[in-house]
Amino acid sequence: MAEVNYICKRTVVSTKPVQPGKSHPLSVLDRLVEPSRHVMVVYYYRTDRSRERLGEVTQKLREGLAEVLTYFPPVTGRLVRTESRGSGEGGWSVKCNDAGVRMVEARAKGSVEDWLRNVDWEKEKRLIHWEEMYHKPYFWSTFYVQLTEFEGGGYAIGLSCSHLLSDPICATVLIKAWADVTLRGKMTSPPLFHQLPAHRPGSRTPNKDPFINLCSQRPTSTNQSATSSASVHGKHKTISLSFSDQMVRSCVASAQAHAGGPSPSPFEALAGLIWAVVSKIKGRRDGLVGLTMGLDIRKLLGLDDGFFGNCMVYSQIQPNSEENCLLAAAMAIREEKAKFEKEKVMDLIEWLEDNDGSKPTQQTLACSDLLCLNLESIDPRWAIFEDGSSPIQTSLYIEPTCDRGQFLVLPSPSEDGPLSRTVMIKLPRDEADKLLEDDLILQFAPTVLMGV
Repeated sequence: MAEVNYICKRTVVSTKPVQPGKSHPLSVLDRLVEPSRHVMVVYYYRTDRSRERLGEVTQKLREGLAEVLTYFPPVTGRLVRTESRGSGEGGWSVKCNDAGVRMVEARAKGSVEDWLRNVDWEKEKRLIHWEEMYHKPYFWSTFYVQLTEFEGGGYAIGLSCSHLLSDPICATVLIKAWADVTLRGKMTSPPLFHQLPAHRPGSRTPNKDPFINLCSQRPTSTNQSATSSASVHGKHKTISLSFSDQMVRSCVASAQAHAGGPSPSPFEALAGLIWAVVSKIKGRRDGLVGLTMGLDIRKLLGLDDGFFGNCMVYSQIQPNSEENCLLAAAMAIREEKAKFEKEKVMDLIEWLEDNDGSKPTQQTLACSDLLCLNLESIDPRWAIFEDGSSPIQTSLYIEPTCDRGQFLVLPSPSEDGPLSRTVMIKLPRDEADKLLEDDLILQFAPTVLMGV
């Protein structure tokens, strides 16, 4: 086990006090997420140890974090229950009381390059601090940061947060803003804290069915505990695959129905590839296993990239094809994505609001399918804390993991080309090992960043 020494844990508050009495209500998409769900992100950077003494980076980033938190009042706030409209507990909101973000400072042996040569989930989670919700949520920090400096050069930023307040896009928005303030003293894209688009006049239809069968970001049930979460970690293995620009182009060509026809997007091709291979590994000789797909709808709803809050919807794909090949999987994903239209998504949001944020049936909500997220709108290359120093590698997790597994498609931090992608896959251990040996995966020869 790689040695990581934890130096201290402190609370970082914003440099300017929050307006007294300020609160942040959660949207219907926020309220679909259980507080036990959390997002974890790790960014790795190189440094020149001959120019900076150990501890200087941590101090600089800590000061930058205090500055940027001024613009993120809900991040430093605490969860409280709103008044219930009927029997039972009310919903969640954030009291913006500037209680701060918990921050852990640590140091690790060797260099960041040494660390990345044989990194796995067991090592990486030592770079991310997370605490389960207290029985009194008001005293629980919903965001945590860990800064780890490597004695031989380099550092890692680990961010974890409650999925109730933030989807993966928001987590990276915060890191990007933090980097901007640290490097330039100002943000290029300030966050926007407002509700989802307002109701459309005359759009309400009583008992209208929602467009999409939402899947909550929970692996099994509302009673998911820290113990069961640990057991899921124990039986699952994380694989991170890096596909170069040329590899993605080759995959797109293989997923194209016929020459001259419409080309699938990089996400459709890569998601189809992983879906087809996992289906075969799970024993499906004909057809594909169930897949729940999550898409970011900010652009669809005309929201700014800085919109802060959950803004992803989930659709269960029911493929018609009896084949489990790349072409059939990519086409099924493409057809499902085409159904995501603004009017239909607004129907869903309004239905949820009309039903007071009530969730669909437990059968609809239980994430028993393989889970896939399109995170192509994330671009880690712009999170630059020091001149000329972009992240050399990133990892992103949504925990606890769905029992059948999950995979995330996101841009690669490398400068290989605009289509380069990283795919993070979490599967039962025996299936993960088979995936790395699959002929279709080997055909495209992605670089294995984690999971060897």
